[in-house]
Amino acid sequence: MVMPISSGGDHAAETESTESLLPKNQHRGGDGDDGSDDFHGASFAGAVFNLSTTIVGAGIMALPATMKVLGLAPGLVLIVLAAVLTDASIELLVRYSRAAGAKSYGRAMGDAFGSFGRGFLQFCVVVNNLGVMVVYMIIIGDVLSGTSSHGVHHHGVIEGWFGPNRWNGRFAVLTITTFGVFAPLASFKRVDSLRFTSAVSVALAVVFVVITAGIAIFKLARGHIPMPQLFPDVHDWPSIWRLFTAAPVLVTAYICHYNVHPIYNELRDSLQIRPIVRTSLLLCSAVYITTSFFGFLLFGDATLDDVLANFDANLGIPYSSFFNDAVRVSYVLHLMLVFPIVFHALRLNMDGLLFPSARPLPCDNRRFAVLTAALLAVIFLAANFIPNIWDAFQFTGATASVCVAYIFPAAITLRDRHGIARKRDKLLSVFMIVLAVVANAVAVYSDACS
Repeated sequence: MVMPISSGGDHAAETESTESLLPKNQHRGGDGDDGSDDFHGASFAGAVFNLSTTIVGAGIMALPATMKVLGLAPGLVLIVLAAVLTDASIELLVRYSRAAGAKSYGRAMGDAFGSFGRGFLQFCVVVNNLGVMVVYMIIIGDVLSGTSSHGVHHHGVIEGWFGPNRWNGRFAVLTITTFGVFAPLASFKRVDSLRFTSAVSVALAVVFVVITAGIAIFKLARGHIPMPQLFPDVHDWPSIWRLFTAAPVLVTAYICHYNVHPIYNELRDSLQIRPIVRTSLLLCSAVYITTSFFGFLLFGDATLDDVLANFDANLGIPYSSFFNDAVRVSYVLHLMLVFPIVFHALRLNMDGLLFPSARPLPCDNRRFAVLTAALLAVIFLAANFIPNIWDAFQFTGATASVCVAYIFPAAITLRDRHGIARKRDKLLSVFMIVLAVVANAVAVYSDACS
C-alpha cells in the first residue's frame, strides 16, 4: 500500500521525502559530501553527459526487436517521435516547476495534486526503477550464462569459455554478481561515491555501439546482409495488435524525467536546461537509431528481444568470436556499473514511501542495510523468474514509465494552477495522455492474449 507523504507540520519529513525523490543542488560548503567548498554550478557539457547517461540504459537492447515488430522505416520514425514527445513533456515539466517554484518533480506534482500526487509519483518512480533493475539482471544472466528462444539455445560468454557447468548457470551467475558486484556498490550512501564507475560505464556503452555498427557496415560492404524488412507484416487482427507492443519499449528507452530537476538545480545558468535537454535527446536518438538500424540489419528476423543474446554465433567476419565477446562483455560491465546509480534512487524513494516521517536513511544504518538487502533480494528473484526483457519492459513501460514520462507532465499542465497554459499546451497534453493510455493499454492486451 502506498503511503502518501504527509503535508502537515512535519517539515523534516516533507524535506526528506522530497529529497529522496529528487535531490536538490546545494552549495555543500564544509559538509564533506563532495570534498569541495567551491562548487559554482555544473557546466553545459557536464549536464548533457549526466542526462544522456540517465537516458541510455538497458532499453537500447530491446530496440532492435521493435524494428522486427514495426519494420525498419516505421520503427526509426517512432524512435524520433518518442524523442520529440519526450522533449515536449520535459519542457512542460520545467516550465510549471518554475511557475510553482518547485525544485523537484515531486514538489511540482505536490503543487498540482497535493500530497497524494507527490506520493503517487514516488510510487511510480519505484516501480519504474525496480523494473529497470530487473531488466539489468536479466540481460546479465542472458549474456553470461545463455538464454533459449523458440527451442534454440544461445550460449553465454562464460558458458562458451568453460562449457556448461553448475557454477556458470543463470542462478549461480546472478548470485555471484549480486554478492560480488551489486551488494558492495549498493552499500555506498552517496551517489558521488560512484562517479568513477559511472564514467567507465559510459565508455563501455560507446564500445558496444561502435563495434555493432562496424560489424554491420563490414558485412554490408561485402554483400552478406539481405534486404531488411522495411514495413511490418500485417495480415490479420493479431498482427495489428502486436504492433502496439513496441510502445512501452520506446517509452522506457527515453525516460529521464526524474533526473531533470537535480541537473537543472546544479546549472550555472538555469536557462541552459532547454538546449541541454535537446542536445541530450539528439545524442541519445543518434545512439538509438544507430543501434536499432545496425542491430536489426545484422540479425533480421532472428533478432531476439535482448539483442545481446544474438552475439553468440559466427558473425561471418574475421575474429568473430573476439568481437562477439567484446560486444557482450562491454555492455554487461556497463550495466553492472550503472546498476548502483539507479538502485540508489530506487532505495531512497522506497524509503520515502515506507517511512515518510523517519530520519534520513543514511543516518539509520539498520534501516539502510535491511532496505538494501530486501530490494536486492526482490530484484534477484524477479530476474530469475521473468522470462525475458520484453516482458519486463511491457510491464514497466505500460505502467509507471508512461506515467512519469508523459501522463504526469501533461496532467500538471491541464491542472494549470498558475494559469500559464496556452491552448497549444493543453491540446498537446491531451494528445500525450490519450496516446500513452491507448497505445499502452492495447500493448498490454495484445501481450496478454499472445
